[in-house]
Amino acid sequence: MFKNYLFDLFGTLIDINTDEWQKELWQKLSILYRYKGANYTPKEIAADYGKYVAEEKALVHERHPEYTQIDIKIENVFSKLFSQKGVNATKDEIAEICTAFRCFSTVYIKLYDGVIDLLETLKSKGKGVYLLSNAQRGFTENELNMFDLKKYFDGIVISSDEECSKPDKHYYDILIERYNLNRDETIMVGNDYISDIKGAKEAGLKSLYIHQSISPKIKGKLLADYKVMDGDVYKIKEMIIK
Repeated sequence: MFKNYLFDLFGTLIDINTDEWQKELWQKLSILYRYKGANYTPKEIAADYGKYVAEEKALVHERHPEYTQIDIKIENVFSKLFSQKGVNATKDEIAEICTAFRCFSTVYIKLYDGVIDLLETLKSKGKGVYLLSNAQRGFTENELNMFDLKKYFDGIVISSDEECSKPDKHYYDILIERYNLNRDETIMVGNDYISDIKGAKEAGLKSLYIHQSISPKIKGKLLADYKVMDGDVYKIKEMIIK
């Protein structure tokens, strides 16, 4: 049926809940920065974090005016938080901050039932399996390792690396062109009716929508070619794998 399968990550393969604005996160992050000589109050570090995120987004827009949806490298934000206080942080220290920030902000994380069975089925049939995720490399690398998922993918494209994100057609084109995929033989699987489904449509791809509890509310027409509305990952195999 298809030779290549593109997957969204969060809400499609991994069930995750995060809260980046909980008070405790900024309390812990301020302590971690103070450990390393950068003295912040929780309120101050939260405010400066927001400021530097906006600054990074503006810089990406300047570099890539052609992108309709951009992403930033969160490492640049964490680095600026150190520089603001006169501290020259190492690459390893920035990576440590990324890990801690994600850990502090994660309420829960787990694989959806059926994900490993689905990926192993695809690999056993010789299909091309690719990840196209709106995510931060500094966060996602650990999560892919946690669930030992990297071995299933023939290619991984992360939005923070490309400074572009779904549903921007440019982002889909990056993966298609990088791995020389035939659009007619490729399908996108995701849980977001805009980023994954409308984006795939605009990129000339077929798509399968799977509705999960964290999926955005659908407003308007769902453009997916295939639909799993009860979150049952096992049904994906039945619908689009031969």
